[in-house]
Amino acid sequence: MFGDQADPANPPHNPFNALVTPRPIAWVSTVDGQGVRNLAPYSFFNATAYVPPQVMFASTSAKPDQDGTKDSVANIRETGVFCINVVEQSARDAMNISSGAYDKDVDEFARAGLSVAECQTITCPRIADAPASLECKLTQIVQLPGEANFVVHGEVTGVHIRPDTLRDGRFDVTTFQPLSRLGYRDYAVVENVFTLTRPDD
Repeated sequence: MFGDQADPANPPHNPFNALVTPRPIAWVSTVDGQGVRNLAPYSFFNATAYVPPQVMFASTSAKPDQDGTKDSVANIRETGVFCINVVEQSARDAMNISSGAYDKDVDEFARAGLSVAECQTITCPRIADAPASLECKLTQIVQLPGEANFVVHGEVTGVHIRPDTLRDGRFDVTTFQPLSRLGYRDYAVVENVFTLTRPDD
C-alpha cells in the first residue's frame, strides 16, 4: 500500500511514528529563571557529533501557558542550558508521570517522586539516580515547518555515569535496560546486545 497522510485509505492510526523505531528517549531536565524545575521525556532525540560531543531533541507541541512551545524549550531559551537523563526500565512509571501537560509551575521531579542532584557545569537539575546524565549548553534552537516544531541542539559539557553501569571500563546498557519509544503508546527495552566487526576494523 502507499498513501499520504491525507489519503482516507490510510490506516486509522498514523503509522509515521511507528516506522521510525526504536527511538532513544531524552528525559530532559531544565529550570526556569525563577528556579522552577521541569522534567519531560522526548523521543525525537539523538547524538549528532563526537567532537565536541553534541545532542539534539525535538519538541512538537505547545502548552497554553507558554509562548507557542512547551516548558522545556521555553526554559532553555531563558537559561541556555539543559540536562538529558537516560531512562531505564525501572523508571518507566516515573517517566510516564513526567510526560503530563502540567502547568509550568509544577515540579515534575516532585510529582514523579524522583531524587534531584545539581549539575556541575551548568545551573540545572538532573535525576540523581539516572544511569547517565548529559549536561548540555544550548548551541541553537531551530524552528521547523508546522506549529510548535522546534529542534534544540546542545553541546555536552559534562557526563554523569552511575558506577554500576560500567563493566570492564565500558558503559553497559544491559546493566539497566534502557527504555526506547516505539509507535503509538508502545515502548521496548534493550535486552539483547551483539557485536559486529566492521570491514575496515
